[in-house]
Parts: sequence; C-alpha cells; structure tokens
Amino acid sequence: MSKIGNLGARLHRGEVGYDFVGNRKIWYGLSILITITAIVGLAVRGLNMGIEFQGGAVFTTPKTSVSVSQAQEYAEEASGHDAIVQKLGDGKLRIQVAGIETKEADRVSAELAKDLKVDENDVTGELVGPSWGEQIANKAWQGLGIFLVLVVIYLAIAFEWRMALAAFVALIHDITITVGIYALVGFEVTPGTVIGLLTILGYSLYDTVVVFDSLKEQTKDITKQTRWTYSDVANRSINSTLVRSINTTVVALLPVAGLLFIGGGFLGAGMLNDISLSLFVGLAAGAYSSIFIATPLVADLKEREPQMKALRKRVLAKRAQAAAKGEPLDAGHVEEPLDDEPDDAAPAVVGPRNQPASRSRGRGRPSGKRR
Repeated sequence: MSKIGNLGARLHRGEVGYDFVGNRKIWYGLSILITITAIVGLAVRGLNMGIEFQGGAVFTTPKTSVSVSQAQEYAEEASGHDAIVQKLGDGKLRIQVAGIETKEADRVSAELAKDLKVDENDVTGELVGPSWGEQIANKAWQGLGIFLVLVVIYLAIAFEWRMALAAFVALIHDITITVGIYALVGFEVTPGTVIGLLTILGYSLYDTVVVFDSLKEQTKDITKQTRWTYSDVANRSINSTLVRSINTTVVALLPVAGLLFIGGGFLGAGMLNDISLSLFVGLAAGAYSSIFIATPLVADLKEREPQMKALRKRVLAKRAQAAAKGEPLDAGHVEEPLDDEPDDAAPAVVGPRNQPASRSRGRGRPSGKRR
C-alpha cells in the first residue's frame, strides 16, 4: 500500500506519468469499437424486457425439489407462453410468464401446483399490466433528459462549454455500453435496471468533474508561460488524480461485485442482479471514460483555439531552443521557469515554488539589522 501511495504522490508532483492525451487516438478507437459492439448487440439481440414492461404474471412457489429447467417446461406447457424461472436462495421458485391475462392466471397457478407437487394455496401470483411498465419507461426517459440538460448547463457555467460537451459525450458513451452489455448477456430489464442506469450517471460524472476541476485550476494564465501546452497540463491533471480515481472506483466496485456475484449467485437472481449489473458496468465504464475520453476530448477542443495554437508554437520553439543548448525539457515535470522567460511569466501548473527572500526583511526590528 505504501508503494501505491508513493506512486500517487509522484504522479501528483509530475515526476512520473503516462501520456494519456498523446495516445488519445488509441482510446478513441477502442471506445468506438466497444460502442459499435454494444449497438450491434442491442440491434441484433435486443433487450430482454421484463414483464413489468410487457405485462404478464409472476408466480412464487414454496420450496420444491423440481429443477429450474423442469419447472420452466411445466410453466410453458401450462401457459402456452415463454417462461423465465429463477431459483431463490431459500429453495423457492420465481416463475415469470409474459403475455397471460387475469382469467388465465388462476388456471396456470393450479397446473403449476399440480406439476410441482405443492399446495395450490402456497403458490402466490401477481399480475402486472404493460401500461405500468410503459409509464416507468417514460418517466425514466424524462428523468434522463432532464438530468443531461442540467448537467450540461451546470458544467458550462462552472467550467466551460467544451468541458460540458466532453462530459456529455462520456455520459452517452457509458449509457450505451451499459445497455449494450445488457443486450449481449440477455439479462432481464426491470425497474431495478432503470434505477441502476440512472444511478450510474452521478458516479460517471464524479471522476470527470475531479479531473476538470484540477485542469481548470492548473490552466489559469496558461498563455503567460512558454513551457507547457494545454495538452501537457491536461495530461498532468489526469495523472495527478489517477490514483484517486482508481481507488474510488475500486472501493465502489467491490460491494457492487458482491451484490452481483455473491448476492445474485447464492441468494438467487432478481432485483440484486438487475441493479448490480448496471452499476458494475456503469461504474467501470464511467472510470474509463473520465480518464481516456472526457479529458483528452477537452484537450482536443481547446487546442483548436487560436490562442492555444499560438501557445503551442511558442512552447515548441522554446523546447527546440533548449534542446539546441543541450537542456531538454520534460513537459510532464514541474520546474521553475527558464531564466530567459519574462519575470511576469507564471507557470501554469501548480507545483512547489521557492519564495524569494524579502528585501524588507529585518525592517522594524529593534536592531534594524537584516538577518
């Protein structure tokens, strides 16, 4: 753990670092590939919508020795529709049958009790109408739209529109990948899934805003110096917050992984799987996008500004001049300004600075001497 802490301190000081911004085309290509795969999976396989969105019935049986596959056959024979059977942690079975109406539910329940050899009174059934699921879906889309609008407005005011645009792209990236994974693995989409999708939006923005805040602080008066380009400072911002982002993501993923693999695997599927899968994928995608997508995209947009183009030319010229003198500069390391830079040139990157001794030191003392 001490090695990780030491690495984090060195990353924060700029002593070591990885060129995330310089290799942004690799990350863009990888993200495009993953996103296309998710979209293809969504188009080909589609989402496995739960009965909350299709309408149907859910039957819960008491503990039985009948296997899941056999119970599925019984349910499909009794209802004439496709059925999904899940074994709960206490040995009970949860049987979902989509498309049946109220008058069919009693008959199906009686046949299931007979086939599973349980008391008919112990089989509970719940009917769900498709209109309820449609209302949930509409509310979810409205909530998503309002959230995105408010986020873009806030980031545009707190930071700038380029950061707001980059954060918006990262959010769409995370949602698309999460929904695509759902389509590929065939997990059922329930109201729990919708809750999970809406929850990951805040997590997805957390690391992005942390990096943006560091970037905003370190780029104050950036055009007054000739040592770093905007991309250099953006790269330093990512590296200085990298360990923090990894730590917060891992800490968030561990309990979610427990819900997904332990809760869903040993205690039975259901709401645990619905929420935990979307959270797990969304948290991982959000951490990835904040490091590899959002900040490099901001750097791309900023580097197109005339003043940033002029700054890059000055920085490259300064580095060429220093290299000719045999004094190569490391763009990722914080150093004091060159001697031939103007006195008012302030370094854009926050770092340790040596304060000059005050010429008035010693004045006002009884001896009147300077020490």
